[in-house]
Amino acid sequence: MLDTRRFDVPRYLSVLPLFSDLDAPATARLAQGCQLRRHERGDTVFRQGESCDGFHVVVTGQVKLFVLSPAGQEKVIELVAPGNTFGEAMMFLDKPYGVNAQTLGDTLLLAVSRAAVFAEVQSDPRFALRLLAGLSRRLHGLVQDVQAYALQNGAQRVIGYLLREHEEREGGSGVGELTVSLPVSKATLASRLSLTPEYFSRVLRELESARLIEVDKRDIHILDAQRLAAYQA
Repeated sequence: MLDTRRFDVPRYLSVLPLFSDLDAPATARLAQGCQLRRHERGDTVFRQGESCDGFHVVVTGQVKLFVLSPAGQEKVIELVAPGNTFGEAMMFLDKPYGVNAQTLGDTLLLAVSRAAVFAEVQSDPRFALRLLAGLSRRLHGLVQDVQAYALQNGAQRVIGYLLREHEEREGGSGVGELTVSLPVSKATLASRLSLTPEYFSRVLRELESARLIEVDKRDIHILDAQRLAAYQA
């Protein structure tokens, strides 16, 4: 377990792309406005409608961002992995959180206060540009999600996820046999892809029957990445 008492916040900030352009004094000032928070699995980080006083960086663990329908049905918006941030947009809009955030395992978060961020934005335009770039990447990702939901069937979404996940996490070439370890439960991932858990499982069985993948609990072995990419459901 990471010892938070010895955790070097300025050093950690300096290696994150969002803060890497800051000089040492600026990083130190920003670190003074940060707070480490340890969470257990299933903890609520914030709820939709609560006031936003900063944003968060996932140090270890994983966070699920989701909304609930009036009937209580959950829709996962994003899964935030270590080194990534969440909550910036609402901080700049000065509005309450528009989603819920919940940890998916033992998680260490770095909470960055709004006051500290705004102070650095005013003193260093390069920092503001970094924040804008981060928000733009997230917006681009959401636009891609909308396109996928509108233009791709369920099998295509699952296939696209498996191939992207391997490429992003393992640096895979997309050729030959690959293995993807699902970072969350199948039900959570299904919600992220706007599928029901039953449909998600049915797609995996279909791909397995076509000898494109083998499923071993959360490990998905891709037997032929090129055939999988070209598969027509």
